[in-house]
Amino acid sequence: MTKKITFHIQHGCQLNGQARVAGDKSMSHRSIMLGSLAQGVTHVTGFLEAEDALATLQAFRDMGVIIEQRGNGCVTIHGVGKHGLKAPTKPLYLGNSGTSMRLLSGLLAGQHFDCILTGDESLSKRPMKRVTEPLSQMGAVIETTPAGTAPLHITGQAGKLHGIDYIMPMASAQVKSCLLLAGMYAQGQTTITEPAPTRDHTERMLNGFGYHVSQQGNQASITAAGQLTAFDIDVPSDISSAAFFLVGASIAPHSDVLLKQVGINPTRTGVIDILRLMGAKIEILNQREVGGEPVADLHVTSSQLKGIEIPEDLVPLAIDEFPVLFIAAACATGETRLTGAEELRVKESDRIQVMADGLQTVGINVQATPDGMIIQGGTIGGGIIDSHGDHRIAMAFAIAGLCASAPITILDCANVNTSFPEFKAIATNLGLTLTSQEEA
Repeated sequence: MTKKITFHIQHGCQLNGQARVAGDKSMSHRSIMLGSLAQGVTHVTGFLEAEDALATLQAFRDMGVIIEQRGNGCVTIHGVGKHGLKAPTKPLYLGNSGTSMRLLSGLLAGQHFDCILTGDESLSKRPMKRVTEPLSQMGAVIETTPAGTAPLHITGQAGKLHGIDYIMPMASAQVKSCLLLAGMYAQGQTTITEPAPTRDHTERMLNGFGYHVSQQGNQASITAAGQLTAFDIDVPSDISSAAFFLVGASIAPHSDVLLKQVGINPTRTGVIDILRLMGAKIEILNQREVGGEPVADLHVTSSQLKGIEIPEDLVPLAIDEFPVLFIAAACATGETRLTGAEELRVKESDRIQVMADGLQTVGINVQATPDGMIIQGGTIGGGIIDSHGDHRIAMAFAIAGLCASAPITILDCANVNTSFPEFKAIATNLGLTLTSQEEA
């Protein structure tokens, strides 16, 4: 049985020092998937050794791929080639990882074997029709529950998938990546058109492995005419993890933090753009490219934030960072408005409602809307927050403690280990007074 973990945050701290946060989760997932399908041996450094990415790693081991973990984020993948995966002997359990389930559903739709994808209670509630419906247009055979959720029963359609032109109804990197991976096994060309830019790690990494993805404007196209060739991947620090400290150092007086080697892929930097619009002092230093991905050191010092109307074109570029951006808005002067973010309601929790409830608990005036939130900046008080098992909610309210007027207790924090197991250590090293309590 998973232990229950409660965070206790002592109020009124500051953050100072430097840190390198955990490796990028999106890239860690994709390095395992594509490295497994490549010809040759792929060496990965900076791999995120947390439960979500490890679920992907175990799934490919269960499909016959030899993957060595050498510690400190070093992983060696002995690729089996594009058609070398073997039928698993049991359902593939993906824990809490929506990325694993959605991307694997596309990759496995065109295999020569059947399989079942399962997950924990939270993942089993998340919508999967957004990937299974376009996959069915390609000829995939995937059975879900009547509600369109996991478990997914996938009947392999090797040689039977066909390419489609798909106009995505919502901006989702997971849907785009799922269809690109399916397109590697489909006859003809698969073209995906996005309504707004989303993270492009899949396209970049496929090209890094020598598999051509054509990109033109808001379209990405792929065919089955390609092979992947192993290469070495250095995974940069995850900007979604760095976001907690970007906000923390912005809102806590007398803070000064340097975050090392953070991925600044332009499809992921919405959090920086939004914070700068709010008045945050964030410097981008030492810009360089590592393995086809832009990285930099981020220097942030405390500032007086102001409320803004968040531009809708930045929403897809910061979708995972909104829980902690809501904390920034709560500490800002004036009103912050978010629209166009209905995707937040189908994450690990309904992040709009859960964050609104939590902010109201600590004394902030907020109004949840169908696709966003209206937040009146004020003084964060103390209280007991239910994170609903959502790691980003838990970490966001931990950061809120930096400028709270009383202690904050956060319930149900075990899933922080799914994305950022070093969060507590890094946060306390930088100055946050955080203690945790475990119960069976």
